[in-house]
This record gives sequence, C-alpha cells and structure tokens, in this order.
Amino acid sequence: MSSCQPSIEDTVDLNVQNWIHGSQNCENNIDPPIQVVKYNSNTYILRQNKCINYEAPFMFLFFGENKALLMDTGATQEDDIFPLYETVNKIINDWSKKNGEVELIVAHTHKHGDHYAGDGQFKGKPNTSVIGLEVNDVQDFFKIANWPEEVVDYDLGNRMMKIIPIPGHQASSIAVYDTSTKILLTGDTFYPGRLYINDWIAFKMSIERLVKFTDINEVSTILGNHIEMTQTAGVDYPMGSIYQPKEHQLPLSVLTLKELSSTLTKLGDTPTKQIHDSFIIYPVD
Repeated sequence: MSSCQPSIEDTVDLNVQNWIHGSQNCENNIDPPIQVVKYNSNTYILRQNKCINYEAPFMFLFFGENKALLMDTGATQEDDIFPLYETVNKIINDWSKKNGEVELIVAHTHKHGDHYAGDGQFKGKPNTSVIGLEVNDVQDFFKIANWPEEVVDYDLGNRMMKIIPIPGHQASSIAVYDTSTKILLTGDTFYPGRLYINDWIAFKMSIERLVKFTDINEVSTILGNHIEMTQTAGVDYPMGSIYQPKEHQLPLSVLTLKELSSTLTKLGDTPTKQIHDSFIIYPVD
C-alpha cells in the first residue's frame, strides 16, 4: 500500500448506534431536544426527541466543498423547544472553520408536516435556501425534466448526490443517494415501521425503481426517517409512543428492500396490509 493513498475514514456503526428514544414520563426526560451523531467528518445524522414530538423524525446533513444539504426540518416549529437552526448552524460554523464557507440548501424527503415543520427557522437566514414542498418545486430546483422516471445529479462540490423521485407515500417524495458514503435515504417510503401508502401503484413503481437503482449503485446502508418497529420481528410500537426502549436499528438493507418489492409484486394491484419482520405494508384509504 502506498502511503499517499487517502485513508478510508472511520464511520459510526449505525447498526449498534443508540438513539434517544423518549421516556415513560416526559417530565423526567433529560435528553437534548436534538441528538447529533457525527457519521463522519462531512456527514451528520440528527434525531428529534420523542418527548417534543412522538414522530421523532431523523434529519440528515451532508457537506460538500460549496454546499451543505439538510434533508428535512423535523416535526416542531418553535425554536425555543426545538432549536434546529441553532443546532445546524453550529455544526456548519464548526465545519466551516476547518473547511471554508458553504451555502446551506434545505430540502425535504416529502411534504408531510413532521418533516418540514422547522422550515420557518431557516427562511430568510443568510446563505440559506429552503426548497418548496410541491412536485414542481422539487422538479425545478433539482432540474428533473421527466418526473418520476428520471434520476438526477446534484453536486455539493466534489460530493455528488443523486435525487430519485419516489412518489407513493406522498406525491413529492424523493430518495437521496450520497455517492461518497453510499448511503441511500428513503424518507417515509422505506424505514423500520409502518409504510403508509397513499398511492399503491405509484408506490410499487417507486420501490421497483429503487431496487433497479441498487442493482447498479453500491449501497452501504438504507436510512429512513423514523423507527416504529421493535427489536421483536414484526412487532411495532403503537402510534403516538413516546418511549421506545427496544427499537429496531435505523438501517435497513438492500435485501430487505427487495423483500418489500417482491411482496408488492405478489400482492398485485390490490392494496393489502402485510406485516414483515422489519416493516409493515400499510395502505391508507
């Protein structure tokens, strides 16, 4: 091995990462409002405290040479109880001291309130753009001509992200693939929990598109926006749970994505609820 080859940077093992998971009595909760996990020096994963909002969504921050990309802004507007801008701004300032200034782009995995509630904290802030929530906003910003078939590149500066339209859970849903860490973000379309499906046919096609993408792109891990499953196969925490001491791990595998895809194919065109070890197919009327 030549000594001038760049070393592969250590990353956090997300399969054993412990996330803040609420309290039986939230009055006694002493966790921070936002947990910040540094995945590597240019990638951060944030989780909202369940005692602020039971959805406890995850948010993701990626740094390139010119831009930082924040995916989602959580489930709470008020910055006094959910200081997301302050938290993200501190990470950016610390990063910028070593690496130089970046512009912040705030995007969303989809248009549901628990993923864009904090947008107002970022609007009008210097060097910050907040992308709109409708399909045409996402198309215009990322220059997606052929929605939802086209996968486009978005460059953060020597760090290429791929944007994959995946409607079905919600019309403007996207997946984001980071060519640097090989992380695939799948929002609420695929995560260890109840996969709420609003448009069955669109959802099936989106999952098929994701599988095809993983066939030609190396994926290190798949990360969704929530954890609702327990460590017991096929058992979820009830909706509204504020305490999840035995959560399923956040990452899912390409194998599990293919399990979802083949199940949807078998189910055909009839929306059907079905429980699997790590997810629940959950059509919404």
